[in-house]
Amino acid sequence: MKAYDGMYIGGAWRPAAGQDVIEVVNPADEQVIGTVPAGTAEDVDTAVRAARAALPEWAATPPAERAARLAALRDVLVARADEIAETVTAELGAPLKFSQAVHAAVPIAVAGSYAELAATYAFEEKTGNSVVHHEPVGVVAAITPWNYPLHQIVAKVAPALAAGCTIVVKPAEDTPLVARLFADAVHEAGIPAGVFNLVTGLGPVTGQALAEHPGVDLVSFTGSTAVGRHIAAIAAGQVKKVALELGGKSANVILPTADLAKAVNVGVANVMSNSGQTCSAWTRMLVHRDRYDEAVGLAAGAAAKYGERIGPVVNAKQQARVRGYIEKGVAEGARLVAGGPEAPREKGYFVSPTVFADVTEDMTIAQEEIFGPVLSILRYDDEEDALRIANGTVYGLAGAVWAGDEAEAVAFARRMETGQVDINGGRFNPLAPFGGYKQSGVGRELGVHGLAEYLQTKSLQF
Repeated sequence: MKAYDGMYIGGAWRPAAGQDVIEVVNPADEQVIGTVPAGTAEDVDTAVRAARAALPEWAATPPAERAARLAALRDVLVARADEIAETVTAELGAPLKFSQAVHAAVPIAVAGSYAELAATYAFEEKTGNSVVHHEPVGVVAAITPWNYPLHQIVAKVAPALAAGCTIVVKPAEDTPLVARLFADAVHEAGIPAGVFNLVTGLGPVTGQALAEHPGVDLVSFTGSTAVGRHIAAIAAGQVKKVALELGGKSANVILPTADLAKAVNVGVANVMSNSGQTCSAWTRMLVHRDRYDEAVGLAAGAAAKYGERIGPVVNAKQQARVRGYIEKGVAEGARLVAGGPEAPREKGYFVSPTVFADVTEDMTIAQEEIFGPVLSILRYDDEEDALRIANGTVYGLAGAVWAGDEAEAVAFARRMETGQVDINGGRFNPLAPFGGYKQSGVGRELGVHGLAEYLQTKSLQF
């Protein structure tokens, strides 16, 4: 176990204001692997002041120079990719291969995309007799989750810095170690002092203080819808800009013409990825009644292969939450065809890959975000019925459509009330906007749309 000291504020590691610490636990073996400072409102204030002091110079820095710093940051992340993957595996429990392929690689791709965007984006444009300037919104408070701990940081920091904003990051208390590693990478890349600041701590303390701080111009939060509502209320009281990426209950719609085996296998893999701890996971599989039994059999077989391949969920509380949902599904009449609520191992916060059949749209497991390796399979009668079920939740973050003809899948996807839809297994694109409809959030991340969240416009008339 290692005791990590200090907060990264104003370009240096500084002692925390208080003495309290947060224990970081490896969820695979339940051992404490380190401690980090539990920040206070005083730490937050110091960090925000540092960001505010650095703002004028960074905002005035030519976009090409900001792009060069982001490119340098990407290069440092590339050089430290193995360390990043090992750190995420230790504090999140993700299998090392997954940490290498996703937790380390995706942030590199995102950082690189914003290095290019900062160099090419039109921060000034002419329209009629006016010149419109796209200027940084100011000081950003970024509150990030534990499920993709580095990606979620980079998805906020990279566009903020590209826009000319300065930022204070409060990482999730379960996964602060990779955030500290990222602060070191920022320093190594030569990002000027005060442009990026890191404060570790508990959400109700440091997160609350950041959201409420009058020196913050924009709060960017990724996490639960309940906390998102709270942050939105705080921001509204101060007429402060807010970006929220919240919960999801995404539908994987398999139309009758689809390659059923491929659609089911990819769908199960999507749900089991990161132990189900993905807000955009396709946790509801919708299958036509004529192919339903075949799909259930395929899904049960596919899920069984993941028993030894997925990691634990992040902590004991999350394990109990997911197992509670599985028990709720059984109690409400869903048919368990793979997995179950019993812990598959004596040590670690593991949950069995679980598949439910005969799920109806009114069941709890069909409506609420579980955030674990649990798939619900629902049957539909026709395309309109499938669309009604797919749109029948308070969420609208992501989804998928499978069909024998791409145009057929696209036509259905266009009617889904969700921010992103994969067509026949479409691949991740770091330039495509990501964000939700309805209670899945406000605003977008990634690509040019993610950059726009950190900009405000000023028009000059001539």
